[in-house]
This record gives sequence, C-alpha cells and structure tokens, in this order.
Amino acid sequence: MPMTENVIITCALTGAGDTVRKSPHVPVTPEQIARNAVEAAAAGAAVVHIHVRDPETGDPSRDPKLYREVVERIKETGTDVVINLTAGMGGDLVIDPDDPLTHLPGTDLVGGLERLPHVEDLLPDICTLDCGSLNFGDGSNLYVSTPDMLRAGARRIQELGVRPELEIFDTGQLWFAKQLLAEGLLDAPTVFQLCMGVPWGAPADPEVLQSMVNMLPDGARWASFALGRMQMPWVAQSILLGGHVRVGLEDNLYLGKGNKATNAQLVERAVTLTESIGARVATPDEARATLGLKKRK
Repeated sequence: MPMTENVIITCALTGAGDTVRKSPHVPVTPEQIARNAVEAAAAGAAVVHIHVRDPETGDPSRDPKLYREVVERIKETGTDVVINLTAGMGGDLVIDPDDPLTHLPGTDLVGGLERLPHVEDLLPDICTLDCGSLNFGDGSNLYVSTPDMLRAGARRIQELGVRPELEIFDTGQLWFAKQLLAEGLLDAPTVFQLCMGVPWGAPADPEVLQSMVNMLPDGARWASFALGRMQMPWVAQSILLGGHVRVGLEDNLYLGKGNKATNAQLVERAVTLTESIGARVATPDEARATLGLKKRK
C-alpha cells in the first residue's frame, strides 16, 4: 500500500478522560476548546475533533448548548477547519462487579438516537460512530454500543447528511462496520478511525494495524492513532501504511518525558513528522475532497 501523499491531520482537543487534573493545557470551557481548535487549525490541523466538558467541574458532558457555543465560537473567528463532533458520549456503563445489575457512579448510558441531539442541531461535517462495545480499561467500566444502537444511529446520521467517522477499537467492530455498509446504512466514501492502544481493545502493534488496514472495504478513507508516548510514532506508522493521522490532548498529554504539550504543539510536531518523511499536510479543502464533504456555511 503506498504512503499517503496528502495527509489529513485531525486534532482531538479534549476528549472525555480524566485528563483535566493531569495537565493545565487540557481545555475545559467552550471558549478554551474553541480557542484550542483555532490554534490547532493554524498549526496545520485540517480537522478538529470536539468533545465538551462541564465548565464548572471539567467532567465530560453531552449538553448540546455547550457544543453549539464551541462551534459558534470557532466559526466567529473565520477559521477554515473541518468540524468533527463526537457522538460517542452516552455509552458508559460502570457496574458493581459483585452485583452486575447495579450501576455505579460514572454510568451515562442512553440509546443510540439519544447520543445525537447536538448532531441534529448543528449538522457538523463529521460525527463519530463508535462501532461496538468494549471493556474500557481496567475495573468495571464498559463502553456499550450494541448492533441495534449502531443501526439506529447510522440510519439517523445518514438521514442528516452528516459523514460518520467510524471509530474502530478492535477487529470485530471493523467487521460490524462493514456489515453496516453492506446493509446500506453507510454512504461512500466510508471514513474509519482505527483506535489503537486503548485497554482492552486493539493494541498499538504495527502488525495489528496492518491487519485492520487489510480488512478495510474498498475505497475507504482511514486514519489511525495510538495513546500516550506512541502518538507520534503512530503518525509515521499511519502515513507509511496509506492512512491519515490524529494527534491531540484527548490521547496524549506530552511532547516528551515531563514536557506537557498544548494541542497546537502536538499538531506542529505531527506536521514536522509528516513533512520529514516526504508527505505534505492537507488543507481543509483538500480534506473535504478526500472525505467526500461539502463545505458548510
């Protein structure tokens, strides 16, 4: 598979993990998240992937008003960047291991359609669709996304005319995403994000990534990322296998040992890596052309 020539860099700005207390650079308020988006775009990101957080606590949120404020703040600056909103929130189930029918604090579990109000409201360029359930880290935290939920969500996203980014955390999820395509619930070109190193999904192993790339449907557009110290090596790994890349504070807090990064710095490092191996960084318009997106107002 040839190396990617025109590399789309996505910056995942804040995520939903417990990172706010680990770095002062993780954006929390809508103003901070929007400012980080603008700075990431200026550094070379063609796409920004957006979660929102409770401005008071820093905890993850599904509040459509917060998403609207972030998107409006980005647009008010005139920044040209592709907007990718998460639709993965609402899948967290924390169970009592001794009484599995009891839900513990941290549970935020709703149906597939209830994860989409902000997508229906804002009609972003892209929204994510997390393509299966997963033991999410140690303990008793499960991410729940059943086939019925996924079919309902994919159908609604298709009706809205939004491009789903298919979040793949293991090979079975990729298998099911291809089933959604076979059932006509996804439109071409399909867009995949191969998520590596998330315990206990697919490990950040180049051979596993190659296997997943080999499973992709014909004509698929794809990117991949890995967590923590593997984030930057994965930039090169993805490009060399023909994919695009994702960096950002959702997945990694450091430029190097003890050196806490900003989103813009992580994008700058990804730009340097991309160009140093002979590829170039795609503009937002080039990203739209590659991903089959129409430029929205």
